[in-house]
Formats: sequence, C-alpha cells, structure tokens
Amino acid sequence: MNSNINIQEAIKEAKRCLNCAHPLCRTGCPIENDIPGFIKAVAQGNIGQASAIIAERSNLPAVCGRVCPHELQCEAHCVLSKKNCGIRIGMLERFVADFVETMNICEPVKISSRHGKVAVIGSGPAGLTVAGDLAKLGFEVTVFEAQPEPGGVLLFGIPGFRLSKDVVNREIAKIKRLGVNFRTNVLVGPDITIDQMFAEGFDAIFIGTGTALPKVLNIPGCTLPGVLTATYFLSTVTLFQSGHLEAKEIPVTTDDRVLVIGAGNVAIDAARTALRLGAQSVTVAYRRTVKEITALPSEYEAAVQEGIQFRWLVSPLRYVGEIKVSGLAVELLEADVAGDIHPTGKQEIIPADKILLAIGQRPAARIVSTTEGISVDSYGYVITKERPYGMTTRPGVFAGGDVVHGPKTVVLAMKEAKKVAAGIAMYVEAKKLLEACN
Repeated sequence: MNSNINIQEAIKEAKRCLNCAHPLCRTGCPIENDIPGFIKAVAQGNIGQASAIIAERSNLPAVCGRVCPHELQCEAHCVLSKKNCGIRIGMLERFVADFVETMNICEPVKISSRHGKVAVIGSGPAGLTVAGDLAKLGFEVTVFEAQPEPGGVLLFGIPGFRLSKDVVNREIAKIKRLGVNFRTNVLVGPDITIDQMFAEGFDAIFIGTGTALPKVLNIPGCTLPGVLTATYFLSTVTLFQSGHLEAKEIPVTTDDRVLVIGAGNVAIDAARTALRLGAQSVTVAYRRTVKEITALPSEYEAAVQEGIQFRWLVSPLRYVGEIKVSGLAVELLEADVAGDIHPTGKQEIIPADKILLAIGQRPAARIVSTTEGISVDSYGYVITKERPYGMTTRPGVFAGGDVVHGPKTVVLAMKEAKKVAAGIAMYVEAKKLLEACN
C-alpha cells in the first residue's frame, strides 16, 4: 500500500473524530462525501464498509485522497482544525482506497439496470466520473480518449510524485470492471465526429475534454527554441515514463537553467518535475506576491524545501536570445501597503535555458468546430443548460468539467460531472420513453 500508515494508525486517527451533529467537513467537500460515515467505519475497523460509503459519492477515492486540496476543503472545515489538530481526512480516504485494493475486499457493483448507450469524450476526472456513475446505473458506456492510455490530466498532467500512474490505472481498472469500454488513440473531431457517434447508436454524448490548449505569452522572442508550455513538458515526461517516447524527446535536460512563468499548481508541478530531471536550477517567476499564488500551500512549501527559487513581482517583457532562448527580460514591480501592484520602471534579465509557460489553459475547438449546434461563449467554453443538467445547445450532447467552467480542481470537476451524469440519465430515460410511445 502507498498510504504511509497502517490499519492501527488509521483506526487511531479515525477515533479522534468527534462525530459532530452537524458535520462541517461534509459541507466543505464539493461532492458531499459522507465523511463522518466512512471515518466511523474506519474507527470500527470496518474498512470495507468505509470504502462502500465513499463509493456512494466518488469513483476515484485513491486519486482524491492524494490530490484534492483537503487543507482548503474538508479538513479546513473540521472543527478540530481551529485547534490545529484537525482529522487528516485525505490520509484516511487514501488509506481506505489503498487497503481495499490491496486486500481485494470489495468490487464496484451496478446498483440498477437501465437501457441506454452513452459516449464519453475524455478520460480525465469529469469523464471518468460520468462513465462510472452511468455504468453503475446500468448504461452501456464507451470512453473515447485521444492519448494512448486513459487517464487524461490525471495521468498526463499531474506528475508521478504527486499521483502515480499505478494509482490512476487502478482506478480506471475499477471503472472498467463496471463494464465501461475504453477506446484510446481516438481524437474526436478528426478521427470520429459527434454525428458519427450518434450514427453508431449512442443515445447521448458527454464532452469532458477539459482545457487542452495552454495559453501563450505573445511577447517578443516567443518563437525562440526553448520557450515551451508546462503542460507539453509534463506530458512528454509521462509519455517517456510510459514507454511511448524516448528520453531525448523530453525538452528539459540535465544542467538546464529552467524558468517557469506562473504560480499555479501546473507551474509548481513543472518546476518540481524539472528539478527531478536534473536541472541545474529551477526558478518560478510570478507577477504578484506569494499571497496571491493559486497553487496549494502544501505544494508551494514542498517546492521551497526542494530548493526551487521564487521571483515575485516580476512582469515578463521579452524573451532574450538569438539562436535559442537564454533568458527572460522582466520589469520589476512593487506592492504598496494596500497590496496594489505598480511598475517601477526597472528591468532585469533572468537567465534561462528553458522557459516553461504555466499561465492558464483554454478549451480546444476541434469538437465544436466539427459539430453543428454546440454554442460556446466568447472564451470558447461550452454553454450548457440547467435542465437536463449539462446539456449543450445540441440535444443529446452534454458537457461538464473544465471545458464548461474553466480550469478547476479534480474534485470540482467531479462535482459537476456527477450532476451532468444525472442529467444524462434523465434525458436518455425520457428519450427511450418517447420512442416506446411512437
């Protein structure tokens, strides 16, 4: 197991729970996991029951137990956190998921049987949640994934030291045992269209492709070799580790001076990954202060401990270099007592052999551009309805997760996906009823 605790330690931690009459921890969980329920089961030593309780709301407990921002959600709401001794909910969830897998305690089961065929595009957290929820309801589900392996951002966007490939594969195997079929190396749009999916007999289609396109910084020198996106860098590392790429395809090499622009979780993941590849130095540059970073505090603290440098209050002006990038010219900023940021007029060049951009992402248009009737907003995010929840302006086509709401955490994508799965079930049932009446 990879939980770092044994069953005795887990039970001891679970017994610290106060069993609050109004558990705030559950209100802090985006998918409203029955946290007191599963912790009580752990305290009683009934790990199988704890797993079953978690499974009522989550198809990815081993993932959530590792990458969810517990310190900002469930654990932050624990009443004991006010005394700095809150229950380590994430650790217990991770323990339960690992324990039942290792001991082969319980299998996922379909809770009912319905007729309907659903296609899911994308196998990230949103796609896997929709697939798992609908499979449990008895729907025939096929997941279409562009990469050679399913997992989406869980596999290709989050580095292995935070979320191992084995854990992701384990969760996917569990969903496969529900009867979900996966078709990999299929790029929806060029390889198969929405219309062709309907022609294959799918009653509904879910788009859960996330925000696949990284935003770029169009400043002078942006075409210099060595200027890359952090998401591309992270995906090449995963593809190499999976045996799909050679080591020479990884853009960061030993002794590179690496500069990461941005201070979100992707930026920190890229910085820590570059350090593990043997980079000579890794620096993160951000236009604001440490107080405004969007990365998890725990991830930032880990990066500092590992030796990653941070440059605050710097605004990129241009990439420096002739044949390839050699640095980034920045303007130094300053913050006043109110926290407002102002330019100083002073400039500096931060030396770098590789510059990784992590300034946000946006949806790709390959599905929408090959399908009539799907409306998007001015930023390219898919527009959906409240009833049935998650349906786009094209009947039978649903969307959820980052492709609708913008980049969020894994668990927030799962929260929306669960609501969309219910909307899909409602739609298909109504569709089948109307067909039976004709």
